[in-house]
Amino acid sequence: MTDTSSVSIDKRGPALWITINRPEKRNAINADVIAGIAKGYRAAHDDPAIRAIVLTGAGEKAFCAGADLQNTGGAFAAQDFSKPNVDFADLLRLSQNATKPAIARVNGVCMAGGMGLLCMTDMAISADNVIFGLPEVKVGVFPMQVLSLLQSIAPRRIVNEWAITGEPFDAKTALAAGLLNHVVPPAELDAKVDWLIGRITDKSPTAIRRGKYAMRAIASMSFDEAIAYTETQIALLAMTEDAKEGLKAFAEKRKPSWPGK
Repeated sequence: MTDTSSVSIDKRGPALWITINRPEKRNAINADVIAGIAKGYRAAHDDPAIRAIVLTGAGEKAFCAGADLQNTGGAFAAQDFSKPNVDFADLLRLSQNATKPAIARVNGVCMAGGMGLLCMTDMAISADNVIFGLPEVKVGVFPMQVLSLLQSIAPRRIVNEWAITGEPFDAKTALAAGLLNHVVPPAELDAKVDWLIGRITDKSPTAIRRGKYAMRAIASMSFDEAIAYTETQIALLAMTEDAKEGLKAFAEKRKPSWPGK
């Protein structure tokens, strides 16, 4: 396990768990949290044994309640405006360019910037008692960076209501809007996360890496651009050792042993 003051990074078999470790602050985001999550993402990609990333919060009350407004005395005013990029935005960029799948384990309240952390993962499992929201308008700001990811996940009119009213909503609503993959009782959360990790790690790591790369590349393409790009990608994928092993294992009616190449 690797720890910073605000984030713990824990290798559990084929998964790297990144845990925001500020339960007394409802796992609110500060500079250390952003740096710690980014460190975890980089560590996962540097380790070929890691097949999935799990992002969660410590304790039972909060996944992440958003920016730490109390400690900053005005989180947004504290920014260095000489920097062209904002650290939180850079973290979202890092997540979108990642080629290993990430799961959000939503164990408690998920608000504001916490919604951004949720949206930057590929899949999400939530306890059924979690409350979500984009309350930024209540303090005179707007969920600008969160919208860059949220608008491609949930329907536009639902996002409009969440962002403009700032009113909270429950896990059932989040599931119906496509924000979550699964909702379970709190006692079953870890078992469901382990189940999903298992569904990832028995598949080809090469296919997943190249697939995530392609999904990111075609996100803003027209159909004609996307089909031209993906027809070249399937040809390249067929040349990998994983593809050869997968086809051989299928023919021999056995489980594949993925070389990851």
